[in-house]
Amino acid sequence: MTIPNLITIGRLIIVPLVIVMILQERWGLAFALFVIAGVSDGIDGFIARRFDMRSELGSYIDPLADKALLVSIYVTLSIIGVLPGWLAIVVVSRDVMILAAVVLSWLMARPLQIRPLTISKINTFAQLGFAALVLAASAFRIEIGLLEDVGMVVVAVLTVASAGAYMGMWLRHMGDK
Repeated sequence: MTIPNLITIGRLIIVPLVIVMILQERWGLAFALFVIAGVSDGIDGFIARRFDMRSELGSYIDPLADKALLVSIYVTLSIIGVLPGWLAIVVVSRDVMILAAVVLSWLMARPLQIRPLTISKINTFAQLGFAALVLAASAFRIEIGLLEDVGMVVVAVLTVASAGAYMGMWLRHMGDK
């Protein structure tokens, strides 16, 4: 067990805490925990690269922790009416589609190695940034108005673009003989 893996496991543990804080409308704590999770993501990656502590376990649990945090937050914010349901559906659907493609490839004995695409990295950044904005606005009682609408559109467009890029990669992989 490496230090980066322990940090990532800590991030996974934070996820339900953030959700509980959102459900209890304890926005300050929800925002603080979200920021801690985000900072810890950068720290574990830095330590893994800088001190050559990369591991196979880390390559699986790090993106899992990111997805658990993002999907949980978008779904929870949608359930309580802070974000529209369609946005949560777009965010969740992308990840479900990617997971289904990987599983189907594996079941068909055509395993696909998913590597992060540039559009995926930009999408994750946008999703994290928008979630942070919404949590901060709630925590500090700031009206973000048009910025919220623009953020939703940016997240939706990038999420769909990322899903399309992965679907294209999967279709090419599955079509190769």
